[in-house]
Amino acid sequence: MKKILLFIIICLTFRATAQTDVKLTVQTANERVISKHIYGHFSEHLGRCIYDGFWVEENSTIPNKGRIRLDVVEALKKINIPNLRWPGGCFADEYHWRDGIGPRNERPKMVNTNWGGVTEDNSFGTHEFLELCDMLKCEPYVAGNVGSGTVEEMAKWVEYLNFDGVSPMATIRAQNGRKQPWKVTYWGVGNESWGCGGNMTPDYYTDLYKRYATYARDYPGSPLKRIASGANGDDYNWTETCMKKIGTGMWGLTLHYYTIPTGNWSAKGSATNFNEEQYFNTMKNCLRMEELITKHSAIMDKYDPKKKVALVVDEWGVWTDVEPGTNPGFLYQQNSLRDALIAGTTLNIFNNHSDRVKMANLAQTVNVLQALILTEKNKMILTPTYHVFDLYKVHQDAKYLPIKFSSPEYIVGNNKISALNISASQDSTGTIHISLVNLDPKNKISLTTDLDGLKWNTVSGQILTSAELTDVNTFSNPDKIHNTAFSGAKKSGNQLKINLPAQSIVVLTLK
Repeated sequence: MKKILLFIIICLTFRATAQTDVKLTVQTANERVISKHIYGHFSEHLGRCIYDGFWVEENSTIPNKGRIRLDVVEALKKINIPNLRWPGGCFADEYHWRDGIGPRNERPKMVNTNWGGVTEDNSFGTHEFLELCDMLKCEPYVAGNVGSGTVEEMAKWVEYLNFDGVSPMATIRAQNGRKQPWKVTYWGVGNESWGCGGNMTPDYYTDLYKRYATYARDYPGSPLKRIASGANGDDYNWTETCMKKIGTGMWGLTLHYYTIPTGNWSAKGSATNFNEEQYFNTMKNCLRMEELITKHSAIMDKYDPKKKVALVVDEWGVWTDVEPGTNPGFLYQQNSLRDALIAGTTLNIFNNHSDRVKMANLAQTVNVLQALILTEKNKMILTPTYHVFDLYKVHQDAKYLPIKFSSPEYIVGNNKISALNISASQDSTGTIHISLVNLDPKNKISLTTDLDGLKWNTVSGQILTSAELTDVNTFSNPDKIHNTAFSGAKKSGNQLKINLPAQSIVVLTLK
């Protein structure tokens, strides 16, 4: 059937210190889909993410099923979590999976040398993780041990997970209570192999990847999507080497990038105590994700013009100094409105690059870094970042709508960044969703939009904002920041008029 391109020219008037006219173009006849896996999450054996997060003590009074915490599960199901990455992170390359199977009271203890030097009992292992994924109704994404493991160890883990037949690993699996294989699809071949995963060169890693990937078998009915350990930030040589030497011999190639407020890893900045200049620098560092994805994608395009290999941003988010008085190895930080603006902006970037970005994982799910959920004994709170994922879940597996526009500037001193970022999609019912983020903490953005040629009758929306950028949800005030109905968008004839408040995230629904 002949494709019909429908272009919607949208004229937006921004009222700040001066009036600016901006034209936004939306193309609705597009075949690209925003993969739901862009909205994935990450659960490492780090701090209180697994133990005291997902996993409660034996005989705990906190409602649980087999020690998996139920309020956390229900909260994640509400945002349609599509996949969960485990067991790391840096922890993956010191994790030996056989220590985490069999009777729990017989499992050997281990020291988590990467994260706080704590001893853990391996009570949460392969079966427990996959039970968690079953409860969440999400895809497991397992990161294999390349750094301190062996080819045989990884090969037998794949067999244990996926082989449906008579074999040594399938027999052990059945003895441990699981006769049927789990058929795990997403498989990471190492993690941060340039750093904590072995301090390797890209040439050495690519050879090692091919060896490990060869023996990570595709068993009948269980084809693997092998994901290579990719670049740290702007290490474009790493991507070039992987694409040149591995090419389409991998399903995906990772990229790790964290927003560091100060840009200084040794003094990253507070999660809750910052001024406007520090906020501006944080958002400037956040927006660098656009440049990184564009440049890594260009390298990938050179070797893979048909875009068969996915760019997998499986570690992203804001990384601040830990909360005062907490274990520095546990990476526990509060979550403010600033973090929500980072999440909304980053997800808009991923949506707009969904031709190459097919998977991403926020770091991390519970009690670590830019967490969705914080727990304290029997209490649980949802962070502002959680509420962004709740807003944006409408984009999962929806048709991407390309957009073009010129953003007004947000200026602090002699520096400036784009104040506005947007992404849009159309779901299977024809409903259009538009996500708008205003990074400017002082000025609203007023939009008058002509939608000639597009049939729609109603507009509704939700907004996430708060009085201060430093506002957070606490255990004593868990709902200070949450999604509310947005009344700033109205239909006038065939025009859409929007008043986008300062420091806000809005998702509009056009039906």
